[in-house]
Amino acid sequence: MSTFEGTGIKNLKLRGGIYYWRQKVGGIQYSESLQTQDQEEALVRMAEKATAAKGGTHLKEKKMTKQKDISSESVDCWPQLKVLDCTVRDGGLMNNHQFSDDFVRTVHKNLVAAGVDYMELGYKADKKMFSPDEYGLWKSCDEDALNRFFGEEDPGIKFSVMADVGRTTESDIVQADQSVLDLIRVACYIHQIPAAMDMAKDAKDKGYEVAINLMAISTVPEFELNKGLEMIGKSHVDMLYLVDSFGSLYYEQIEDLMRRYKGAMENGQQIGIHAHNNQQMAYVNTICCAINGATMLDSTLDGMGRGAGNCPTELLLGFLRNPKFHQRPIIDAVEKLMVPMRETVDWGYSVPYMITGQMNEHPRTAIKVREGDQKNAFLKFYDEMNDQ
Repeated sequence: MSTFEGTGIKNLKLRGGIYYWRQKVGGIQYSESLQTQDQEEALVRMAEKATAAKGGTHLKEKKMTKQKDISSESVDCWPQLKVLDCTVRDGGLMNNHQFSDDFVRTVHKNLVAAGVDYMELGYKADKKMFSPDEYGLWKSCDEDALNRFFGEEDPGIKFSVMADVGRTTESDIVQADQSVLDLIRVACYIHQIPAAMDMAKDAKDKGYEVAINLMAISTVPEFELNKGLEMIGKSHVDMLYLVDSFGSLYYEQIEDLMRRYKGAMENGQQIGIHAHNNQQMAYVNTICCAINGATMLDSTLDGMGRGAGNCPTELLLGFLRNPKFHQRPIIDAVEKLMVPMRETVDWGYSVPYMITGQMNEHPRTAIKVREGDQKNAFLKFYDEMNDQ
């Protein structure tokens, strides 16, 4: 966890870009997140907390309301929550989507048995940019391949793919009634929102559920984020995803972002979370989003995903406590598929990924180190990153 930084204002501190109130009142030391990155708003909230503490109401509220409510909610079943397993899509970034047919079929079978809501099959990437000679068929997910796998039977689960702005040709997305796909997730950066909304409208008009995955959110200035959220909030996409691409966010920041995401949605859009595990926060941040109103939760088997990976599906299903979910098929898949795969594919928490996460940088440098012959030269990597 990053340390507190001074702001020049008494009792107001910064940590991870979020303002905190730190003050001793009546012999009690308070240290609480103000859940905002805006200084004026932080000053208002700090004054309210200080007044409540001095009046003797702060402790009562904290003990009797906030803690009791969160504790009781954590053992509830929330039927509105949906799980999207993206093992084949995000995990495929670590092996160029070169999965065997048996691997994908087994993932599918076990996700269905586990009651998972969505299975993400891969990308809708342009083959002119990503040659089939180098990348497996799950990089482009052309309809012939999808029909070969799933076209003859009820899949028992909804299928999704990701379409990156600038890497997907809209004509490759056919009418929904001609495809096994249900959900198109359009991935973009903040400056690509207009193009993403055009792609999302095209997919929506073709009959799909549509999501926008706004990537690298930890690097976006607050003003730009607010404008981007306003644009998406006025649209008719079905879902907007909060994406911690670099695994750099802490749950205090997640809480603040969830408040802003929900507040900007004007047409009942669902909020989703896609977390990366650079700082071992993917599971925590996914739960935090669920508690704060997200209804679409991404996960992967054994956390397999780019670099440090994602929130593990087996952990998430255990937390949700919904009787429709079953952990056993997921644990079976982890044992039979993921454990052997770890012998040839490297993913998951490692110090280099922690370093890039804490520096709020893309993990490509850490991935390069982990793929080399000095994968465990942690101190050298640390010094190199801090000397840049």
